[in-house]
Amino acid sequence: MTAAPTAITSEVLLARVLTSLDDDKAEDVVTIDLRGRSSVADHMVICSGRSSRQVAAIAEKLVERLKTEFGRSSKVEGKDQGDWVLIDAGDVVVHVFRPEVREFYQLEKMWMPSGVGLATRQN
Repeated sequence: MTAAPTAITSEVLLARVLTSLDDDKAEDVVTIDLRGRSSVADHMVICSGRSSRQVAAIAEKLVERLKTEFGRSSKVEGKDQGDWVLIDAGDVVVHVFRPEVREFYQLEKMWMPSGVGLATRQN
């Protein structure tokens, strides 16, 4: 049975995203709290896959899990190229990069808050 998309909080959604990324061996996972800083989402998650194939697979599995478990359809951009995949799951936006592409764009530096405790790096 799937829950209605409105029945889950951003924290529950974030926890499921992080579990999915961990299950699929995403690397250098960073969570950025956007509450009060952006109206687009409550959380941003940035992570890496070792290859284009792994990046695409991480994204695909995450989208499938969110659809199956929460009835939530996500918008996906960039999966065919596998360099940088953007997954918009509503309250949580996920960026999955190949390491070289992540280093080039340095997205977390743009969004990383200056305060301690608002961003979390997971290993």
